[in-house]
Amino acid sequence: MYTPAAFREEDLPTLHAQMVQTPLAILVSHDENGMQASHLPLLLVPGEGRLGTLKGHFAKANPHWKSFQAGAEVLVIFPGEQAYISPGYYPSKAEHGKAVPTWNYIAIHAYGHADTFDDPQRLRQLLGELTQRHEQGRAQPWTLDEAPPAYIDSMLRAIVGFELPIERLEGKWKLGQNRDKTDYDSVRANLAGSGLNNEAELAARMPPHAST
Repeated sequence: MYTPAAFREEDLPTLHAQMVQTPLAILVSHDENGMQASHLPLLLVPGEGRLGTLKGHFAKANPHWKSFQAGAEVLVIFPGEQAYISPGYYPSKAEHGKAVPTWNYIAIHAYGHADTFDDPQRLRQLLGELTQRHEQGRAQPWTLDEAPPAYIDSMLRAIVGFELPIERLEGKWKLGQNRDKTDYDSVRANLAGSGLNNEAELAARMPPHAST
């Protein structure tokens, strides 16, 4: 991923926290049938492997998992907060007019090779972990035990699990860090006050300017 130095994020806990916050990832790989892409919720296990391990599952009817078996390298994209940036947000525009629109965003790319499995016990454990992660904090968190056992067994037969030890991790926090403090602070204020959720969320991720 093209990432100028000003936007590069390399702190592993920061990257992991973002991946946990935005678990719906895009998995991309290539095989003899061409490019394959799937949108899947993933479970990050930070303590497994040098950079962590990603776990998830495919519908067995989705042919994408077969490229994993063929040894294809997998790119996993975690899209984060994002927003359009108008030139009008920059006070410097009034001085010299040298401003154009851009798009600010957070994104993470993880790379690795995945192993697939269809063992019912491992699949059940994976589904339990995924469910627990996303049900936590709810007033009445749902568990696998609430569904009829035969129904869960039929679901397990219809999926394929995978584990992907992360071999390379890239983070891009394109938040306008290359602008001066006045322009940067103005962008953050405009995003925070826009009334749009995605823009307010991006503003909240903008740290104080480096010159502060």
